[in-house]
Amino acid sequence: MINTDSLSVLTNAVAGIIPEANNAVSASSINSLDTVWVLIASMLVFFMQPGFALVEAGFTRSKNTANILMKNFVDFMAGSFFYWMIGFGIMYGIGNGFFGSIHLFDTSFFGCSNIPPECALFFQTVFCATTATIVSGAMAERTKFSMYVVCSIVISLLIYPVEGHWSWGNGWLSSLGFHDFAGSSIVHACGGFLALAGAIVLGPRIGKYTKEGKAIAIPGHNLVLAVLGVFILWFGWFGFNPGSQLAASGPDNARAISHIICTTNMAAATGGLGALILTWLIYGKPSLSLVCNGVLAGLVGITAGCDTVSIGSAAITGIICSFLMTGSVSLIDKIHIDDPVGAVSVHGVCGFTGTILTGFFAREGGLFYGGGWHMVGIQTLGALSIIAWAFGLGMIMFIILKKIHGIRVSPRMEEEGLDIYEHGETAYNS
Repeated sequence: MINTDSLSVLTNAVAGIIPEANNAVSASSINSLDTVWVLIASMLVFFMQPGFALVEAGFTRSKNTANILMKNFVDFMAGSFFYWMIGFGIMYGIGNGFFGSIHLFDTSFFGCSNIPPECALFFQTVFCATTATIVSGAMAERTKFSMYVVCSIVISLLIYPVEGHWSWGNGWLSSLGFHDFAGSSIVHACGGFLALAGAIVLGPRIGKYTKEGKAIAIPGHNLVLAVLGVFILWFGWFGFNPGSQLAASGPDNARAISHIICTTNMAAATGGLGALILTWLIYGKPSLSLVCNGVLAGLVGITAGCDTVSIGSAAITGIICSFLMTGSVSLIDKIHIDDPVGAVSVHGVCGFTGTILTGFFAREGGLFYGGGWHMVGIQTLGALSIIAWAFGLGMIMFIILKKIHGIRVSPRMEEEGLDIYEHGETAYNS
C-alpha cells in the first residue's frame, strides 16, 4: 500500500524543507516518563554499535581494522536514513499480515499512545542497525566495501522491516501469538542467517583451510578490544531488553523492567560460565574468546523470553545457548564456512534456540508451565519463518551482487589488508 501523501512529502524532502509531521498521537496521551525511558534505552542500544565494532575488530587481523570500524559506521548511518525513509512504514504501517505500507520520510502514522512517533522511530532504528551489524562479522576481511554498503541499505530498507512487521507490526505472526519480546529471532536470528548466506557466497578467507581440508586458526589481533566490546554489549543489552517494555511509569512497568534486567543479566552470566566450563573440559584450558561468545550467546538466547521466563529459566537458557554456540562454532568450521567472529553461531543458532526455549519456559503458556505444545509450535514456526526469509533473501541478494559486480576483494587486497586498499589509511601506524 502506498500512502497518497508520500509523494508530496518526498518532494519536500528533496527540496530540503521537510515539514513537521501531524502526529497521530495526541500530545495529551504521551507519557513523559515512558518517553524518557525509551529514549535512554535507545541510547544504550546505540552504544552497542561500538561494542560490536570492538568485538569484530579484536577477533580479526589488524590489517583490516579500519575496514571493520567503517562498516559499523555505515550500518548505523545507512540504517538511520533508509529505515526512516521507508523501512519504518513497512514495519509499522497499516497494510496486511505480511507487509505494512509505504510512508516516505513520515512517522505520523505510528499510533502508539504513550510515546511520540519519533521516539518509536529512534528505538527501532537502533534495532535495525544491530541487525545489519551482525552480518559484518561473518563477512569480515574479504568483502568489497562498496558491496557491503549496498547490503546494509537493503537490510534497512526491506529485509528487517518486512519480517519485523510480521510480529512487532501486528502481522501474521503476531495474530498467531508468536512471542519474541526484544528480538532473538527478529533481530539476531535474522542477522545471523543473513551472515550465514554472506559467508557461504563469499567463501573462506585465503589460508583458512589447507588443500586437505584441515581448518587453520587465524587468531584475532587484540583480545583486549574484543573483551571490552563484549562488556559494552552486555551493558547495552540493559537497554535492548528492558527498553522493549516501551514504558516505565507505574508499578507494573517498574516490576517488569526490573525482572527483565535480572533475566538478561543471569543468562549472560551463565552463558559465559557454560562456555568457560565446556572449553576447559574439552580443550584442557578455558578459552577467553569462547567465553566472550558464551556471554553473547546467553544474551541473544534470553532476548525473546526475557519478560516471561523466570530468573532460573534464564540461567538454564544461558547455559544451553553457550553449549550450542560452542558446538556450532566447531561444526561450521568443519563444513568450511568461514565465520571469523562466530556471528552465525552466536546470533543465528542462539537466536533460534532462545525463541524456541521461550515456548518451554514461558510462565504463561509455556510447556513446562502447563501450556502444552501449542506455544512451542508457534515459536518454532515463527523462528523458522524469519530464518527462511533472512537466509533466502540474503542468498538472492549476495548472489545477484556477486554476478553483477563481485562482492569479494582481489587476493592481493585480501592478503595485504583491506584498510589501505579500501580506505587509504590504516588503524595502526608505527
